[in-house]
Amino acid sequence: MNRRTFIEQSTLAGAAFSALPLLTALRRAAPYKTALIGAGWWGTNILRCAIQAGESKLVALCDVDQNQLKTCAEVFSKLTPDKPKLYGDYREMLLKEKPEIVIVATPDHWHALCCIAAIESGAHVYVEKPISHTIKEGRAMVNATRKHGKIVQVGTHRRVSPHNVSGMEFLKSGKAGKIGMARAFVHYGGGPGQKTPDQEPPKGLDWDFYCGPAPLVPYNKTITPRGFRNYLNFANGTLGDWGIHWLDQVLWWSEQKYPKKVYSTGGRAIRQDSTDAPDHQVAVYDFDGFTLEWEHRNFAANNAEKTHPQQAVGVYFYGTEGTFHMGWLDGWTFYPTNPNKPIIHEDAKLNKPDDQNIQELWANFLDSIKTNKPPVCEIEIGQRSTNVALLGMLSYKLGRSIVWDGEKEVIEGDTEANKLLSRDYRGEWKYPG
Repeated sequence: MNRRTFIEQSTLAGAAFSALPLLTALRRAAPYKTALIGAGWWGTNILRCAIQAGESKLVALCDVDQNQLKTCAEVFSKLTPDKPKLYGDYREMLLKEKPEIVIVATPDHWHALCCIAAIESGAHVYVEKPISHTIKEGRAMVNATRKHGKIVQVGTHRRVSPHNVSGMEFLKSGKAGKIGMARAFVHYGGGPGQKTPDQEPPKGLDWDFYCGPAPLVPYNKTITPRGFRNYLNFANGTLGDWGIHWLDQVLWWSEQKYPKKVYSTGGRAIRQDSTDAPDHQVAVYDFDGFTLEWEHRNFAANNAEKTHPQQAVGVYFYGTEGTFHMGWLDGWTFYPTNPNKPIIHEDAKLNKPDDQNIQELWANFLDSIKTNKPPVCEIEIGQRSTNVALLGMLSYKLGRSIVWDGEKEVIEGDTEANKLLSRDYRGEWKYPG
């Protein structure tokens, strides 16, 4: 991406913040038949923004957990007169309802299959990040998008957050000087926890379907609805969940598509609960002209490095003119190398609940559908950022560094490592590709 392209995309992202009047002018005669797969907390947030945009007719809600499905349906019974059908199997829903827009907000291990099936059924898709659980799933999602000519938006909403857009303009302008290193991080508190015994799934949850293509493991109440992110059968820990947002910021700034070499280490020094994701992890990525470091800790909280009273998260960009912090609740801040120059800061502009900018990303999604132009968080952008996170997890699992050929999407000279680019699916489920 060159400077001109960046400016065009930044302008588009900035316009998304105030795009609703424009979209009203472009409103088509009939609302889009819209369906949600994954009716939990975050899926409800996305669908709420879709309904509030005023261009969706809610035709279906789908989830393997009837309890979540009921809660979600109750929420939307107060927001829309639509009477969506309720489904437990996304395949049946796609066949019977034929939605024009599908939101995929399932646990990570379901993203690829649900997204591809929705595309093949003729729908445009809004899919949550990370786009996939393994790297080759992401490639299959990109290929399906291209084959069927659909618009697929990835939920990396920081691409349209006003302070992220202006922060990127600041970095791209060269005001931070030449940047030689970036450090992305998420530090939260937490103790060792304790083991939670496995038990029978609650009534209304189809546990076999929940596991789907993943191994069928015993049900544990700490997995669902929101704990799956720290179980490696279903997600990729903090790096796969939080990491993609901040790694995506680095790709956005650098205009590079992938790292050349990756090394990651970490472990479970503190946690003693039922999860299996690392409670701390460091990953180092070699790019052309700079080094990226990722680190997270799920203990200690790091009050010594808080970027906001509630958190220590974001990306530090280290340049010859100073250090730039791209944050979340705290917006962005530039600390000049020259002590005589003032610190520069811009506050965040976020929406409730959960301090996000889904509204702006959804507006951009609708605009892309109408104009047939790539959205701000187009599927291949999401794939690249997801890959950076997944490569870090792959190196962590291997216990050694890897050399990544980003054009061929293979790990050079490492048969064992390349096996981890995909995984065997269980039962009736077939790996996409």
